Amino acid sequence: MITRLVFIAILLAGSLSTTASAQVELLPEHFQFESDVVRNAAIPSPATYLGYETGQEYTMYADVVGYIKAVAAASDRVSITEYARTYENRPLFALFVTSPENHARLDEIQTANLKLADPATSAEEASALIENNPIVTWLSYNVHGNEPSSTESAMEVLYLLASGQSPEIESLLRESVVVIDPTINPDGRDRYVYWYKSMQSNVVRENSADLEHTEPFPGGRTNHYWFDLNRDWVWLVHPESQGRIALYQEWLPQVHMDYHEQGFNNNYFTMPGKAPRNLNLPKEYDSWADVFGRASGEALARNQVNYFTRESFEFFYPGYGSSYPSILGAIGMLSEQGGHSRGGRAVKTNDGYILTLRQRAFDHFATSMAIVRSSVEHRSALLTYFREFFNPATTNNATKAYLLREDHGNGYVTDVIELLMRHGVEIHRSTESFTTTASDYWDASEDRETFEAGTYIIQADQARHVLVNTLMQRQMEIESWDMYDMSTWSIPLAYNLDAAWTKQAPRVAMEAVTTSPTRESGLTREGSYAYVIDWRQRTAPKALARLWDAGYKVRSARKTFAKGSEEYSIGSLIILKGRNRDKAAHFEDDMRRIAREAGVHIVGFDDGRMDTGIDLASASARPVARPDVAMLLDAPFSSETAGQLWYLFDQRVEFGIDRIRAANFNSLDLDEYEVLILPPAYGSVLDSMQVERVKGWVRKGGTLIGSESTAAFLTKG
Repeated sequence: MITRLVFIAILLAGSLSTTASAQVELLPEHFQFESDVVRNAAIPSPATYLGYETGQEYTMYADVVGYIKAVAAASDRVSITEYARTYENRPLFALFVTSPENHARLDEIQTANLKLADPATSAEEASALIENNPIVTWLSYNVHGNEPSSTESAMEVLYLLASGQSPEIESLLRESVVVIDPTINPDGRDRYVYWYKSMQSNVVRENSADLEHTEPFPGGRTNHYWFDLNRDWVWLVHPESQGRIALYQEWLPQVHMDYHEQGFNNNYFTMPGKAPRNLNLPKEYDSWADVFGRASGEALARNQVNYFTRESFEFFYPGYGSSYPSILGAIGMLSEQGGHSRGGRAVKTNDGYILTLRQRAFDHFATSMAIVRSSVEHRSALLTYFREFFNPATTNNATKAYLLREDHGNGYVTDVIELLMRHGVEIHRSTESFTTTASDYWDASEDRETFEAGTYIIQADQARHVLVNTLMQRQMEIESWDMYDMSTWSIPLAYNLDAAWTKQAPRVAMEAVTTSPTRESGLTREGSYAYVIDWRQRTAPKALARLWDAGYKVRSARKTFAKGSEEYSIGSLIILKGRNRDKAAHFEDDMRRIAREAGVHIVGFDDGRMDTGIDLASASARPVARPDVAMLLDAPFSSETAGQLWYLFDQRVEFGIDRIRAANFNSLDLDEYEVLILPPAYGSVLDSMQVERVKGWVRKGGTLIGSESTAAFLTKG
C-alpha cells in the first residue's frame, strides 16, 4: 500500500512538473503594440494603470472607464463625452482623439463636417472643406459583451494615439478626428468578465472543454435585457443605441469600423464581405471597402496573422454596426477576430495553435491603426465620396415619396415619425387633402388614392435618400439569398401602418415637421356609466397593467362596438362604474392619471347602450383578472427571445413576470400561475412527463403560450 501511494505521488509530481513546463505563454513576444514608437511619459499606459499587461487578464469595465478618464485628463489630444447610461447604470463614453490644434476648433470641424452632408452647401464651399477639413474615423468596440478582446485593443489604440511622439502619429492627428467607443455594451461585457474571472484557473487551461471556456446562460453577448445591440442601430429600442446614434448624428463620420469576434477556430475576417449588398449604396462603396480591407490585410500579414475576406459576412440588413454607417455616407465595415466567449486567455484551435487574448487584442489593434492610417491617406477622396453621397440626384430609386396616414392617436405613426427624426430624416405633413397615384404596402397594388390633410410625407429626394429608401422600401432588390441573418425590415410593415409609396412628387401644400410629435393621451370625456380604452392603441396593455395596479375590475370586448362616429376594436377595455363602486371617490382622477402614464385615450360614457355591436355590459365583454405569469428560460430556450419577452413585460407594459430556470421546472408549483410562456428552444422543449403535467394544468384553465419553435412543438400530435 505504501509503495502504491509513493508511486501515485511520484506520478502526480511528474505530471505537475510537465504541466508547469508546458504552461501557456500569455504574452508572446511577437505581438507588440508598436512599442518602437516613443511615448509621452505623462500619459499612463494600460499596463501602468491596470497593473497587468494587455492579454494577461480581462479588464472590468469600471477599470476601463478609469483608464480612459486618466488618459483624457493627462492628454491634450483627447476629450471624453458620456453619451448614455445602460439599464445597469454604467456610463457609455466616446473619446475624441485629434491634435491639440484641432481640439481648439473641434466645434468648427464638426460644423464643417456636417456642411459636407448638406446639399445646400455650395460646390465652392464644399471644395474648400474637402481641401482643409480633417477626416472623421469612428472605431466601435465590443458591442457583443462576450467578444471581449476589442475593448483591450481600444485601450492600446487610445494609448498610442494619445502618447505617440512620432511625426507619423502627429500627422495622423492633424489630418483626422478619431472617435473611439471602447465598449458599446458594458453590461454584457461585465457579465462575461465577472463570470470568467470567477471560473479561471491559476494555471491557464487552453483546452476548450475546460469550464472557463464554457459560458453559462444567458451569456454576455447581449445587454441587460438580452437584446443583441448589433441589431438595434436602426430601431433604437435601448438607451445604449439611442445615446450612440444621437452622438453619431452630431458627427456623421466618413469611416466606421465595427469590431467583433467569431469562433476561435476561425482566422481573422476583414473587408470586403459577400453578397448580397444594399443596392441603394453607391457602387464606389465596394471599392472603398476593398481599399480598407487590403490595408487591414497588409497590417495582419506583416505580423504573420492569418486572415480571409469575401466570405461569411454580408451587410444587407441596415441595423448592423457595419451597415448603418454606410447608409449615412460612411464606409461602414466589419472586423471579426477569432476567439469569442470560448477564447479565454488562451485556447487551442483545431490545428493545435494556441490563440491568446494577447494576440486577439493585438490583431484588432493592428487593423484599427490600419484603418486610421488609410483614412488619412485617402482623406480627400473619402470626403468627396461623402459629399456626393448626400446628393439626391445620385439616387437609383424611382420612388419619389413615402406617405403615412394618421392612425388617429393609436401611437404607431407617432413612434415611426420620432424614430425617423432620430435618424435625421426630413419629414413634411400635408395641410390639405390630395390625390395621387400610389402603391399600397399590403398588396403592392398601384392606384389613384386620396390622402387626408395631416398625412406625413417623406420625400425620397432629400440628403438622406439612401437611408430613407433603405428603411422605407416595401421590398429591397437583392442579388443573393445567402443571408447572414436579418432579411426583412420595412418600417411601414413592421409598424403595421396605413402607408403607400408614390413615383410622383406630391403636389400639395405641406409644412415641415421640426419637432417629434407628442403622443396624444388623456381623458377624452368623463362618463357616469363606464370608461373605455380602445385596444388598438399601442400602449393599451400598459393601461391595463395600471388599472390592475389600482385594483380596478376590467372587462375585455370579444366583439367590436361603436357609438356615433367612435368605433372600438376587439380587445377594447371596459371599466364599468357599477362594478367598481369602491373607487367612486377618485375614479376620474385615476382615469386621468392612467391615461397620462400609459399614454392612451380613455373615453367616458353616460350610457352603456351602443349604436352598433355589443353593449358595454354585454356578456361578450368578459372580465380580465390580473394573472400570475411564469416564463421558462435557460437551456434549451433562446435567451434573446426570452429577453425580448421580459423587456416587453418589464419595460413596455410594466407588468412583472416570474422567470423560471428550466432546470427548476419539475419543482415549480404550476397552480400558482395562470399563464406559462415558453420561448423558442434549441432542442427538446419538454419531456413526456412534463408534457402530461402541462396538459393537466391547461385542462384546469391554465394558459400556455409557445413562441416560434415551441409553438410548433406544442401543436404536434
